[in-house]
Amino acid sequence: MIFTSINPYSGEHFADYSAHAEWQVENLLSTANRAFSDWFMRPFPYRADCFRKLAGLLHTKLDELALLMTSEMGKTLAESRGEIEKCAGQCLHYADHAEAMLQPDPVATEANYSGVSYEPVGVVLAIMPWNFPFWQVFRYAVPALMAGNVTLLKPAPNVPGCAMAIEQAFREAGFPDGIMTCLLVDVPELKAVIADDRIGMITLTGSERAGTSVAAIAGANVKKCVLELGGSDPLIVLADADLDAAARAAVTSRMGNAGQVCIAAKRWLVEAPVADEFTRRVAQLIRAIKQGNPLDPTVQMGPIARLDLADTLRQQLATARQQGATVLVGGQSEGTAFAPTLLTHVQPNNVVFREETFGPLAALTTVRNADEAIRYANESRYGLSAALWTTDLDRATYLARQLRVGSVFVNAVVRSDSRLPIGGVKKSGFGRELGYVGIREFCTTKTTYIA
Repeated sequence: MIFTSINPYSGEHFADYSAHAEWQVENLLSTANRAFSDWFMRPFPYRADCFRKLAGLLHTKLDELALLMTSEMGKTLAESRGEIEKCAGQCLHYADHAEAMLQPDPVATEANYSGVSYEPVGVVLAIMPWNFPFWQVFRYAVPALMAGNVTLLKPAPNVPGCAMAIEQAFREAGFPDGIMTCLLVDVPELKAVIADDRIGMITLTGSERAGTSVAAIAGANVKKCVLELGGSDPLIVLADADLDAAARAAVTSRMGNAGQVCIAAKRWLVEAPVADEFTRRVAQLIRAIKQGNPLDPTVQMGPIARLDLADTLRQQLATARQQGATVLVGGQSEGTAFAPTLLTHVQPNNVVFREETFGPLAALTTVRNADEAIRYANESRYGLSAALWTTDLDRATYLARQLRVGSVFVNAVVRSDSRLPIGGVKKSGFGRELGYVGIREFCTTKTTYIA
């Protein structure tokens, strides 16, 4: 297999990377396993210093890495730069806080000492997506490595250049060999890697289908998983909301990264008294989005990352229209270019309500009241996150408890934050990343009792 870099805007085929042969995979596993034996014994200050150097290197190489990301995946240069900066911040956050997050917890018993410690699992196999080719890697890798693990990174096949650049950045920052290594293999070869005894756990961000397959193999081999899978996040706008702020947040959340975001607000549930005004405001904002060459600094939205993904979105849009949805804004597409689109009159049985849509397509549903909004929000196989807009914060607290999701953001855009755990329920997966909860996902919990 060849991993190929294709510019989704121009169609330029600009790099190839050969998949690793079986003997190379064996060498990478052996090297990572040996590296773990040394790395987990290194003190926290040593690991932290490595990540501080890496953060500095990311800032130094910001323009170079951003250009690679934009060329390979299609997001705008501004979005790519922001992603690299976020990765640098992730390095600094865990460099500063990981040791405190993993301090043993003493437990009072009759023993001279008893307590709980958090220790690394070993080699973490990471199967990562293409939509945030740097951030998704740094999101798991920084806490996992600060906890004392090492990692093998299996990237999506359309962003191998970003993955190799990450490996090179770790090397240039002074990390020992084998701590962060790219594993270029096709999906069929992953089964043997997951089953290998040298793999301690697996983390995957991707589709429900991929997560189900990996979890089955991991379960058969008694391996821990962290899975972040699909999302069809609701954004609820109640009648007392700040409509201007809610409209800006809705468009920012849904249209950022050309709509290719797991935690984007994909289903907009708007209370009837303000539905018309909210619709007017978001339509105006969507029409103003400038789409085109992501290398152009004035462009706000680039292409869909791959042609097959754009084709899937086109089919969902066609089906949605057949099922009664109205295209109020956009709807045009050609190749990987897909216009920012707003659908209204979307009912809960519509395909864009039931399925995840991965692109710049927002589905607006008018609801009678907050109870109906909560019911519709929960009528999804997914449960990644949700946004709720209301000026009544006591009511917001009450309603947030009823939403069956991993995260609820009130009067704010849902986002990943180094300080807060992120992850889903239902078919959106299990386990958490980020925060102190996230770093402990990459640890085993050990009880020590000294009589």
